[in-house]
Amino acid sequence: MQIANTETVPNGEVVEVIGIARGNTVEARNAGRDITQGIRNVFGGELKAYSELLSKARDEAISRMEADAERMGADAVVNVRLETSQITDGGSEVMAYGTAVRLE
Repeated sequence: MQIANTETVPNGEVVEVIGIARGNTVEARNAGRDITQGIRNVFGGELKAYSELLSKARDEAISRMEADAERMGADAVVNVRLETSQITDGGSEVMAYGTAVRLE
């Protein structure tokens, strides 16, 4: 499975557009991390625990999008985009979506 945020993939010609492939996950913060990250926020610097949480969520959303595309019979997903939104206090959704296609 090839994943690209462009309209095409190198050395691949799109012969069929199948539809939209998507994957999402909702991740919640950990109360213990909130305390340590709150202290770090006072002094400045990267909130590494949150960066790691969002990175994990992005990877999971992309993996689920890829699985959705495979179920559809796709060889690739093009025009891939990522979005995030706050669902509740302490919880964010990350969504990956793109166009599932078959390549020549």
